[in-house]
Amino acid sequence: MFRGFTAWALALLLAVPALQAASSKITAPKTAPRSTKTASPKRVARNPYLGAIVVDAASGRVLFEDRADAQGYPASTLKLMDLLIILEKIERRQLSFQDAVTVSAKAARTGGSQVWLAEKEVFTVDELLYALMVQSANDAAVALAEKVAGSTDAFIQLMNQRAQALGMTNTVFRSVHGLPPSAGQQPDVTTPRDFIKLGREVLRHRDALRYTGTRVRSFREKVPGKTVVMRNHNHLLGNLEGCDGLKTGYIAAAGYSIAVTAARDGHRVITVVFDCVDRNVRDAKAADLTRRALALWSPAAASAAPPARPKATAR
Repeated sequence: MFRGFTAWALALLLAVPALQAASSKITAPKTAPRSTKTASPKRVARNPYLGAIVVDAASGRVLFEDRADAQGYPASTLKLMDLLIILEKIERRQLSFQDAVTVSAKAARTGGSQVWLAEKEVFTVDELLYALMVQSANDAAVALAEKVAGSTDAFIQLMNQRAQALGMTNTVFRSVHGLPPSAGQQPDVTTPRDFIKLGREVLRHRDALRYTGTRVRSFREKVPGKTVVMRNHNHLLGNLEGCDGLKTGYIAAAGYSIAVTAARDGHRVITVVFDCVDRNVRDAKAADLTRRALALWSPAAASAAPPARPKATAR
């Protein structure tokens, strides 16, 4: 059924408007060097996006790509690496979902999207993972990183080591949350193709979708007056059939990014759309690409004769 799949998939997906010019590949260093200069991230957001890619989650087969090696800023989508490292440690019994995490002063001071953690508050790893993935809480990211590795710097080393092990050669993590860099720092960088590798690895862990697929959840619900109703930033949940993850991101220099996964009739795809100028365009592009990819396994597509192989496009 799937022989000649690549040509067939490409022919069907070429209907999606996309620029086909490829950007030059940038190889990032394997470590996260510190800069002595104040970083002002260059704005990379484009219309409709900086780069995009869609793959079959099981095989990794590329179904669509457009500037998939363009290097941009992941923003909060990088919290998928936080989730991966923590789930792997739990599965190795180096950590448990019910372990207590005491909030540090540093975590409590972290800005951006948050659940307003206070110093010396105590939560379980499980509670903070929901805050991390549903609310995209930066304070939760810091608290978890400190619990796992002792410091955010040590956790960032784990992030980069895991990225290298996954073959994410154009990726450098310099934060645990994806916020814009502070003075003397440089931004996190990655590519859509690299991020697909992370997404596929995250999906190997059975608990991942429990967090990424949650739309609404209360945090600190047993403390009257301090409860936070967390709402997932991924608006494709509930609006795109079969969607149960993965993560969104935004900073001003990057615009809007998303890593999406959806399953239908036993087939799962992952779509990454990075650095869009407009959130609605990002969501529309990600949803359209995902629907088209899943349609490749529909009964109508399966019974149709594969079209002639399209001519190669200059890249």
